[in-house]
Amino acid sequence: MATATTIDLRESEPNPYRWLIALSVMLGTVLELLDTSIVNVSLPHMQGTFSASVDEITWVATSYLIANGIMIPLTGWISSRFGRKNYFLFSVTAFVAASAMCGAAQSLQQIVLFRLIQGFAGAAMQPSSQAIMMETFPPKEQTAAMAIWSFGMMVAPVMGPTVGGWITDNWSWRWCFYVNVPVGIVAILMAQTFLEDPPYLRARREDKVDGVGIACIVLALASLQLVADRGQRADWFESAWVVQASIISFIAAAIFIWRELTFEAPVLDLRILANPVYTVTTCFAMSMTFALWGVNLINPIFLQEYMGYSAWQAGLTLAPRALSAMASLLLVGQLSRLGLNTKPLIPVGVAGLILSLWMMSKWNAQVGPREILDALVVSGFSNGLIFAQLSAIAMATVPAPEMGNAASMSGLMRNISSALGVSMLTSVLVERQQVHQARLVEHFSIFDAWRMSAVPSRMPGAPTFHFAGQSFLTQRHGLAAVYGQVQSQAGILSFEDIYWVLAIWLALLLPAYLVIRKAAVSRTIAAH
Repeated sequence: MATATTIDLRESEPNPYRWLIALSVMLGTVLELLDTSIVNVSLPHMQGTFSASVDEITWVATSYLIANGIMIPLTGWISSRFGRKNYFLFSVTAFVAASAMCGAAQSLQQIVLFRLIQGFAGAAMQPSSQAIMMETFPPKEQTAAMAIWSFGMMVAPVMGPTVGGWITDNWSWRWCFYVNVPVGIVAILMAQTFLEDPPYLRARREDKVDGVGIACIVLALASLQLVADRGQRADWFESAWVVQASIISFIAAAIFIWRELTFEAPVLDLRILANPVYTVTTCFAMSMTFALWGVNLINPIFLQEYMGYSAWQAGLTLAPRALSAMASLLLVGQLSRLGLNTKPLIPVGVAGLILSLWMMSKWNAQVGPREILDALVVSGFSNGLIFAQLSAIAMATVPAPEMGNAASMSGLMRNISSALGVSMLTSVLVERQQVHQARLVEHFSIFDAWRMSAVPSRMPGAPTFHFAGQSFLTQRHGLAAVYGQVQSQAGILSFEDIYWVLAIWLALLLPAYLVIRKAAVSRTIAAH
């Protein structure tokens, strides 16, 4: 139940600079999220610059994610001790400096180190910006504020490949980092001018340092993130280091949970999960993030691997999803400002996501641009109807002094769900491709090649075979072409499986909305 302090803070006179505050914190957040994906399309160019293998160059992306995942849950505790404004300014400044160093890196070791610094610095921006915006805006504008925040959360990762592809093709991969500098400087100046800590943070206590909790959560998350990002390359639990890292993560997490529930000043107060509205809503958002990041991962792979798109073309094709998300977020924000109940739009959005996944499951090697565009637009618009409201519902039930802790917990759960979504769906994609390939090969033999050579192919793009009477080398080339078609078809079928799995997963989540709605109504009645 909201405390008196919470009510006073949220029902006081609105900050006249609240939209400028929102812009200043969102600039930093968008930069941080953009950097999670902007370099992905530039990795082949970096590989040539540093003479690195494919496995080595992926550390440029992995190091950032690991550092980011470690620091997110510590954000609330650091803000309470040193001030949210001070920590936010330090984070943006360190992020901009690390970006400049990444652009100037002369070796693989240097850029991996600088990306680690980037990840550590940028982790504070997501939870800090969420807490700042919920504290800055009055209750009637909080859904609109979360719509803006969710816009950055969803659009920046999607636009990353588009922006990165254009910059890399027209300038250099180094400018993927240099562009952060001028935007970051503007964010620093605006935050310094307009951002202020709330009264309860200015009167913060000097609590004991939870050293054991910090060590355990760093160890648990670093091990988990490492397994999630690199486990597939090592064939998962067939590798000794994956087993060892998983055991370390589990033990460290167990000690961390025990420590945080018994220590008087925990680094991440797990008692926030006793709030049923916050917990159910955050878990619902976590499950949605799992599906969203999975789709964001496999859509570009499908377009580049099976449609022949370049990185720049794939980025442009995915851009309408971000634009449609912007439209729905603006719609939700305006409806909430008019005092209308927008919560029924949540199940509408989930239904729209299920529809978009069904549309994607129909994609094949001959799919047209219109079919791709329709599915992406439906997906983006549906996402915009969901995430802003989930954030507003969850955070509105949290007392103001716990806002930073709640934002850190939400960020931690989003980070874990996105990492698990990427790793699990990638594994399923590879496994299903092998299954479909084995089944397709069962229906092909050397005798089929003789029959195929006698019948002209009517399938666009399919190879023409002249098997009979040809030399052994020519026959081998023909069979290799057939096998290439088998692999391609198996890959497309595996994508279809993934889309169906995600659609079923989202359908199973629909009843959770009833729990959220009932809990939110009960909480509102109790607060009054």
